Amino acid sequence: MNLKSFLAKPFASIVYAQVQKNSLNALVDQQNIFKQLLQQANKTIFGIEHNFKDINNYSDYKRLVPVRDYEAFIPYIDRIKKGELDILWTGKPLYFAKTSGTTSGVKYIPISKVSMPSHINGARNALLNYMAVTGNTKFADGKMIFLSGSPELERVGGIPTGRLSGIVNHFIPHYLRTNQMPTYETNCIEDWELKLSKIVNETINADMSLISGIPPWMQMYFDWLSERSNGKKIKDIFPNLQVIVHGGVNFEPYKAKLLQSIGGSVDMIETFPASEGFFAFQDRVGEEGLLLNTNAGIFYEFVAANEIGTANAQRLSLNEVKTDVNYALIITTNAGLWAYNIGDTVRFVSLNPYRIVVTGRTKHFISAFGEHVISEEVDEAIIKTANALNLHITEFTIAPVINVTGELPYHEWLVEFETPPADLAAFALQVDTILRSKNIYYDDLIKGAILQPLKIRVMKKNSFIDFMRSIGRLGGQNKVPRLSNDRKIADAMVKWIDY
Repeated sequence: MNLKSFLAKPFASIVYAQVQKNSLNALVDQQNIFKQLLQQANKTIFGIEHNFKDINNYSDYKRLVPVRDYEAFIPYIDRIKKGELDILWTGKPLYFAKTSGTTSGVKYIPISKVSMPSHINGARNALLNYMAVTGNTKFADGKMIFLSGSPELERVGGIPTGRLSGIVNHFIPHYLRTNQMPTYETNCIEDWELKLSKIVNETINADMSLISGIPPWMQMYFDWLSERSNGKKIKDIFPNLQVIVHGGVNFEPYKAKLLQSIGGSVDMIETFPASEGFFAFQDRVGEEGLLLNTNAGIFYEFVAANEIGTANAQRLSLNEVKTDVNYALIITTNAGLWAYNIGDTVRFVSLNPYRIVVTGRTKHFISAFGEHVISEEVDEAIIKTANALNLHITEFTIAPVINVTGELPYHEWLVEFETPPADLAAFALQVDTILRSKNIYYDDLIKGAILQPLKIRVMKKNSFIDFMRSIGRLGGQNKVPRLSNDRKIADAMVKWIDY
């Protein structure tokens, strides 16, 4: 055992004890955070405009501070960019985390001096908790790679600005720098394919013990490694690989192919990081759900996903939630986001402690006919079908087809398979059957001859990579939405349909 893994053991035990304590004190911590946030920001522009001084309880907060998405915060962000102080939080942000979606423009999410440690400690605690639970500290002695954005930062309104993963890169502890790959120069390359080629060159002969990243880009890394090594499995290339850390998207649709590429046993740690905060991480190996990070400067609210955006949407604090309900996640943070709808949906699988699964995005659904099909439902339908037939799905996206001549409307699934099924019609029927069993509204529309069963289009190899390259979003934290209520993405991908 080397020095790093030896020293990690007592530190992991301390962090594990704190994680357990926080999980037991979740409701008390949430109430204290709620009060602290209002007190600390009551003299900011936002606090004055929303009468923070008159807020004495959660009911007051709901009455005076409405739920907002990013677009409603833009006027405040613009004032911060102009150099004004004390707008959303005291002083000015330490950083702007620059983020964008496939269907939306650039967002500038403030990170404050007091919120930055939560981003760092969340990822650290996920690893240390894993060490304490499993006793495995050996991976700390090997090489580690975090597939991330460039650590080079620009300045927006005098504030250092970049991708969250690039910002966090500046805070990696010195004692891990010798383990970290790739080199700083390679990490600064913006072109994803050039960067990935350099990463493969630097790591293919290294003793990799931990790999972290968003699943689709991790898979691309594995594919390039395999090609460069004449088809070897990842565990043959990196025999000491022990841990995969993933987050950013639902892992299940990628799991089978990633495990096939790895070709051996590794532990998986799932995390739920975002530019707005580090929300949750997997605290138990092999168990469902991520432990909600309830003592990290974030006050959580929840709105039933089918109510979000409606006039009478009911906002709930943590002590009011139930299991097996799909909620939109609303956050108030010590970076100055107030009742902010981050766009993610979650479902509680445990209330003691509070554990969640990420079910999708509030804007990623199909309800062209009132069916409100969500990500969790389509993921389960295609995963169960693919697993039953031993098929591997590379990527997929779904959109409605509304205006058709001579037939009923339908949902169109654009699916890239590693190897397409021999009987595509039977595959589509099974996916549709499972989806109907999960969503009664969709089932009713098909029974009532409003919709016809879904249709699957087989996409050419690397079609999703080619699409992301065509819109300048290849690599990093970018991903293709699984569900769209319009056809912008589907129509842009038509040229990659194989049959």
